[in-house]
Order: sequence, then C-alpha cells, then structure tokens
Amino acid sequence: MADKDKKMTVEEAGRKGGEATADSHDKEFYQEIGKKGGEATADSPDKDFYQEIGKKGGESTADNHDKEFYQEIGKKGGEATADSHDKDFYQEIGEKGGNARAKNNGED
Repeated sequence: MADKDKKMTVEEAGRKGGEATADSHDKEFYQEIGKKGGEATADSPDKDFYQEIGKKGGESTADNHDKEFYQEIGKKGGEATADSHDKDFYQEIGEKGGNARAKNNGED
C-alpha cells in the first residue's frame, strides 16, 4: 500500500503517458497531431517565437550529431530535390543565387 500513496513527479507521469501513447498509436497519428500542432502554433506567436525555437532546435541537433549526420541528410535532401525538380528549377535558383551574391557584393 505504501506504493499507492507515493506521488509521481510530473516528469514521470509525462514519460509514462508518452510511452503508453507510443505503444498504442502509429506513424499517421503522430503526423496528424504534428500537423494540427503546427497549424495551431502558426496561428498564434510571432516571427521571434519561430526564430527562437528554430535556434534552440538547431543547437540541440548540432550538440547531438556529428559531421557524418549532416553529410547524410544533405545527400538525402539533394537526391530528393533532384528527383522532384527539372533543369529549369536549377537554372532559376542558380540565377537567383547569383543575383543575390552580386547585390550583396555591390556588383551590377
């Protein structure tokens, strides 16, 4: 009975709830709640909020991954982009990049 009277911390309760949810839901469930959460978040805070959470997420990712991780995700992203875009896409973004570089360097 002593265990019944012992209170659980918020952290323990959250962990147990998360584990139970993970056991009973599939990938689509998480995609759907992520989408809903993203839409709700987009409707509320301002630009500074997104900059701050993006910075925190980037720092956390950088702390937890090495150079090979970034090489692999860069390769996957490049392959996915190449599969979904044609020559015109690359010409357009190349032109935009060149124009931006020229503008930043005071070139015409």
